[in-house]
Amino acid sequence: MTFDTRREQIEAMLADEPQDAFLRYSLAMEMFKAEEHPAGLALLQELMNESPPMLGAFSLAGQQLTRLKRFAEACEAYRRGIEQARLQGDAHAADSMNDHLTRLEDLL
Repeated sequence: MTFDTRREQIEAMLADEPQDAFLRYSLAMEMFKAEEHPAGLALLQELMNESPPMLGAFSLAGQQLTRLKRFAEACEAYRRGIEQARLQGDAHAADSMNDHLTRLEDLL
């Protein structure tokens, strides 16, 4: 089977593995490329609400919300991500999101 786009390839793999977090994250990125922001953000929200939440989803959501000028929501995504990263023992992810949050708050 051949696919015309990366998105088609991801969607086909998701049909076989619908709970694969990395594939869903990748699909959200493809949705953002296609300017399908509500759908991409909804997919990231699912990943953020899982147990354990996918840390990269918080960071990507914060970045996308910032691009959409939805600054308060972006700050909240980063804050939630920092908290989850600390709970999961991932200091690097917490520091990275804290840097994004600090830069964003400095702009507001």
